[in-house]
Amino acid sequence: MRERNYLIHPLYILITLVLAGITALFLGFSAAYLYSRVQEGADAVRLPSLFYINTFILMASGGTLMLAKKAYKDDQTEKYQLMLLLSTILTIIFLVAQIIAWNQMRMMNLTLGSDNMTSYIYVISALHFLHVVAGIPFLMLFLYSAKVHMKEPVSVLVYFSDPEKKRKLDVLTIYWHYLDALWIYLVVFFLLNYLIN
Repeated sequence: MRERNYLIHPLYILITLVLAGITALFLGFSAAYLYSRVQEGADAVRLPSLFYINTFILMASGGTLMLAKKAYKDDQTEKYQLMLLLSTILTIIFLVAQIIAWNQMRMMNLTLGSDNMTSYIYVISALHFLHVVAGIPFLMLFLYSAKVHMKEPVSVLVYFSDPEKKRKLDVLTIYWHYLDALWIYLVVFFLLNYLIN
């Protein structure tokens, strides 16, 4: 079946719109945080160290996904599957570590209802958490598909030559790198707010 030619494929338009919506959401929360802080004259909250460690975990997940994409282009079956698996594991580690980071905040008597600044940190980081969770099924679907359809030389050839799979992998990679960049922005945003107290 011949593939229809698009100037810009609908999948790329869709991911652009999704990322634009997410960007607007987080910029709105950032502005609301700054506004509340100025209005109340409140001190910013110091993030637990695990927030910073989580940055490297999430970046590593994005890095392994990029290596999976490269392995896909180079027709390297085992490396492709391994990098997808590592991306999934690192993402789950990030999520678990983030739950521990929230628990660290609670141990520091920084609970959801303790003050507005703390509540913003919980809400904003939880929103990012949910966006990572939303990406996991797609990551696992790629991993499952690779394990099922890449057993024989012919099926491997068909898998690697499928332009739709390549496109979907592109979109997933874009989404993952966006989540990396968004997390870095959030951590730097809260850190600068704390340093400029």
